[in-house]
Parts: sequence; structure tokens; C-alpha cells
Amino acid sequence: MAKLKVTLKRSLIGRPDTQRRTVRSLGLRKTNSISVLQDTPSIRGALHKVRHLVTVEEVAE
Repeated sequence: MAKLKVTLKRSLIGRPDTQRRTVRSLGLRKTNSISVLQDTPSIRGALHKVRHLVTVEEVAE
């Protein structure tokens, strides 16, 4: 299964609480923090919700 490298690129200041919780559930805390996650439909849905705050790259295993 593929993996995704997710980087938080924008600040969470002034963002709704649902977006803050979604970013936290992806394992991201500070700006420019990186998390490597499995590519699953639930992760894809969370990334879609905060797509304006993060960048996503596919990583070879």
C-alpha cells in the first residue's frame, strides 16, 4: 500500500475547531511538521477537508 507524506504549510490561527482537530488527527502540530501516513480512504477524506493547509506527496515504500 502506498504512503503519503503530509506537511502542514499554513498556520491554524483563526481556523475553525473542526479543521484544527483534523490536522491534529493527521499527526501534525506546528507549521512545517511532517507526517507519513498510509493511503486509505479515511485519510484521503481528512486531507480533502484541510487541503488548503497542507501539501501531500506520494512516497515509495
